[in-house]
Amino acid sequence: MAAFKRKRGELLSVNKKAKKGKIVVDQDNGEQERNDEVIVPAPVSMGKWTNKERVLIFSSRGINFRTRHLMQDLRTLMPHSKSDTKMDRKDKLLVINEVCEIKNCNKCIFFEAKKKQDLYMWISNSPHGPSAKFLVQNIHTLAELKMTGNCLRGSRPLLSFDPKFDKEPHYALLKELFIQTFSTPRYHPKSQPFVDHVFTFTIADDRIWFRNYQIVEEDASLVEIGPRFVLNLIKVFQGSFGGPTLYENPGFQSPNMHRRELRLAAAAKIREKQMVKEMQKLKRAEQKEPTCNDVTADVFLTPAEEKPLNIQTEAPEPKVMKKNKHKAFKRQRMQKSGR
Repeated sequence: MAAFKRKRGELLSVNKKAKKGKIVVDQDNGEQERNDEVIVPAPVSMGKWTNKERVLIFSSRGINFRTRHLMQDLRTLMPHSKSDTKMDRKDKLLVINEVCEIKNCNKCIFFEAKKKQDLYMWISNSPHGPSAKFLVQNIHTLAELKMTGNCLRGSRPLLSFDPKFDKEPHYALLKELFIQTFSTPRYHPKSQPFVDHVFTFTIADDRIWFRNYQIVEEDASLVEIGPRFVLNLIKVFQGSFGGPTLYENPGFQSPNMHRRELRLAAAAKIREKQMVKEMQKLKRAEQKEPTCNDVTADVFLTPAEEKPLNIQTEAPEPKVMKKNKHKAFKRQRMQKSGR
């Protein structure tokens, strides 16, 4: 039997059927020949990778180690993501649209660090918008020991959203932005053709809580993998990294204002303690007045005898200095000086 060989580099189009190979069976007598057709299996994608979403994930300079690990975890979980070098903090954010165009990306997740302690995250649809700015809080990464789950790298996630996303218009816009950014396109070359983990977006306390769970095959239970973080919405812009403001969170408080209030509260406590100490000192210094006067306290007191007043009517006699005495003092001073 002659084996059928398929040449390397051959691509199958979407509309055309798979190529058919022919196997020729040679009998011993050589009289009869029969051609058997064998269908070559087509590739998994079959050229159906039409949703070519690419997400650029990078950050500005000045981020800490936790932000760097979070960024690396998102790149691991999202096979359709790309990376780039850190952007200088002096550059304007509109430069990111040009970077996305160079990298051939139509979505962007940009981490902006300020004062080496505050982390902001931009999610944008480049280059026409919209875009949203968040304050990232309570970051936990994949490397932490509390996250016991594990999933295959490159698998496609399920996206689970809170019902509150459909009630308000700005949450509905963010839901569509999250779907286009975090969902792995079907038939992506770097993705796996099955689902084994879930991305959940929950709204609580006017914040968006992100969680990642693994789907256990035995009982379909959920085990948290990570990373986890909380997004506090600041503004939603019409354009990419700028433009007219579509929504502004009225309950948002900047981290600088929050730290200022904490300092003022601590200073007020210190001033209150000082005032209490001063009041205690004043109370101790004051003489305590008797609460009640005893009437019988003066019974055994005897008045002192009054002495007669001596009034001197004549002037006292003047004192006479003796000359010899003056000379004696002078002689003593001369002896002390060594003359």
